[in-house]
Amino acid sequence: MFVVSRLVLGLGIPFAIVAASSLIGELSHPKERAIIGSLFNSCYFIGAIVAAGITLGTFNMNSNWGWRIPSLLQVMPSALQIIFVYLMPESPRWLISKGRGEEARAILVKYHAEGDETSEFVKAEFAQIKKTLELEKETEKVGWFQVVATVGMRRRILIGAFLGLATQWSGNGLTSYFLARILDTIGIHDNSVKNKFNLGITCWGFVNATFFALISSRFKRRIVYLTCTISLLMVFTAWTIASARYAITGTQASSRAVIAFIFLYSPCYNMAYNALTYTFLVELFPFEVRAKGISVFQWFSRAAGFFNQFVNPIGIANAGWKYYISYCVFLLFEVIFVYFLFPETHGRTLEELAFLYESDKVIEQKRRVEEEIYENENENLSVRMDEGSDKKV
Repeated sequence: MFVVSRLVLGLGIPFAIVAASSLIGELSHPKERAIIGSLFNSCYFIGAIVAAGITLGTFNMNSNWGWRIPSLLQVMPSALQIIFVYLMPESPRWLISKGRGEEARAILVKYHAEGDETSEFVKAEFAQIKKTLELEKETEKVGWFQVVATVGMRRRILIGAFLGLATQWSGNGLTSYFLARILDTIGIHDNSVKNKFNLGITCWGFVNATFFALISSRFKRRIVYLTCTISLLMVFTAWTIASARYAITGTQASSRAVIAFIFLYSPCYNMAYNALTYTFLVELFPFEVRAKGISVFQWFSRAAGFFNQFVNPIGIANAGWKYYISYCVFLLFEVIFVYFLFPETHGRTLEELAFLYESDKVIEQKRRVEEEIYENENENLSVRMDEGSDKKV
């Protein structure tokens, strides 16, 4: 039953992640989208810290409650989601796509203009969303075939699939699932020390991931991803060398070096793969296929996680530090992939990014948005003139 319950949880989590990341990106003000989207992923560490703290507290229990308590407490986050989901606003883009424009406008006024119904920003944003969604529907059919129908969409899917693999195969799977075995390879065997180390590295991850989430909007996406992948390659290579030196010499200096590199690895990973992943995915995929695109990311991420669960322990047990070389090779591939295939999405609205690879549609999009804004301005002018005439009479 315990294994089956894990399968049920695993099936449910992707639905929550896909919906939440899309909703956050579509609700956020353009200037705050990167920060809020990044905080969504960094908040993973809050749950991880609680889990690490609880398991540390129940570690010394001699009864079955040592594992039952942590399992039972997992009900609380799901209960909170069920309670508060009814208080959340709907995506204005979804509302517009369903013909509920006035509801969408009210949400934009409330969350993007502090309640100012005359806000020019909201008028322009509403017009841009409306016309972009109209153009998306006219030019493309909504369906799974759509995600591979054009060169631009195939490139988006390729990047989404790559991110799914990279977020799991950059070495983080080792520290997330097999930290205890890694510590065994450098001479740390005490389970209490391992639990404390796990809590410490998780707290450190929360600190640096939150820091990067708060500053992520200041930098271009490509620069951040390249800095992340290059630094990961350097740190993980050094980690591998230090592990090899310990296996050969057994010195404490090598063991401490591995510990230092594990802590240094955390900010290198979190600066992009934690802080920017969902922000970047929301920017990469147009509204009509956004949920599908993030689902593809989840498929590849879960497949890579399956590999981590069942292949990594075999590799560590049979090859020891030599198994880390495979990760060094994949990290080098990541650097090359990001350099040649990642687009720049920084500093633009979701509607401006809707036709990132479809330059022929950008001109038509701009024309329609400008016409919509012009028509709204004329309508407002006519209303003000009519009001002025009534006052004179």
